[in-house]
Amino acid sequence: MKLRFILNTFYSGPQAWFFLAQDRGYFRDEGLELEFTEGDTLANAVPKLADGLYDAGYGDMNALVEWASARPQDAPYGVYVMHNRSPYTIAVPAAGPLRSPKDLEGRKLVTHPNDAAWRMFPEFCAACGIDASGIEIEVSTLPHKDIVPLMLQGKWDGLFGFVNTIKAQSIEAGLDPAAVLHHFEWQHHVPSLYGGAVMVTPALRRDHPEAVKGLVRAINRGLVDTVNEIEAAIDAVVRRNPAIDRAANKARLTGTLALEMAHADGATQGIGPADPLRLARTTELMAQAKGLAHPPSPERLFDASFLPPLQERVRSLADPA
Repeated sequence: MKLRFILNTFYSGPQAWFFLAQDRGYFRDEGLELEFTEGDTLANAVPKLADGLYDAGYGDMNALVEWASARPQDAPYGVYVMHNRSPYTIAVPAAGPLRSPKDLEGRKLVTHPNDAAWRMFPEFCAACGIDASGIEIEVSTLPHKDIVPLMLQGKWDGLFGFVNTIKAQSIEAGLDPAAVLHHFEWQHHVPSLYGGAVMVTPALRRDHPEAVKGLVRAINRGLVDTVNEIEAAIDAVVRRNPAIDRAANKARLTGTLALEMAHADGATQGIGPADPLRLARTTELMAQAKGLAHPPSPERLFDASFLPPLQERVRSLADPA
């Protein structure tokens, strides 16, 4: 069975498990043939699935809350959560005056179109008690490797994005991200949030449940191999995009494993599940911040029936502290 799969962005390090699974025949073992398409943000994968342009994809769980509220018949279902901690951040100059989220008031920020962190800024403001009325936000299509140096020169006060994406592209710009950037991370201020997850359309879930189970099983095998064989995982990415900066994308992959995929829940549940209580808290916060007309239930957002057995899931990433 052929499946059209929309990725979150261009081919990059934190997608390595998909490509390693493909190269090693794990999808073929499940009777599947995947056609990957590069995406244009984690958040924007969700409406493309809702519009039926793809069968499955790598989308943002928080964008899914919005779409499941607005179009419950069309919105996809999460079936395998990769990011059990939110990757969203606002990066600011480490040498600058901004030391807490409240310091963002009255400042000028920059974002990519449809950036998932920007879309969740109302929730961040609600959680942190920020008055957003005086904050100016500029949308830019420049790559982060160009935006970060301009921000450090004073063009903007902060940058929306993913922690490890910004770090990796800072490396590509010849900068040491640990030295020049400070982060206001959603994981610390809005801890219920998830990030990226494998999602499928309602039609695929309804009509081909065995295909969905096989898809998840193959991706899980790819993740297991990625954790154990980082260099082979990066090789799989480079085969699809030889022009990428290998060192930066390796840093991006290992950083994603260490941050976005290391919530303490993973120590007991492994990578893949979504906690219904966390989903309910997120939905409640989003309903307040965005005025959602029909807040979806946790069961409408995530179907746990396709997950592999606990003993087959990756748990070594979890931080029990």
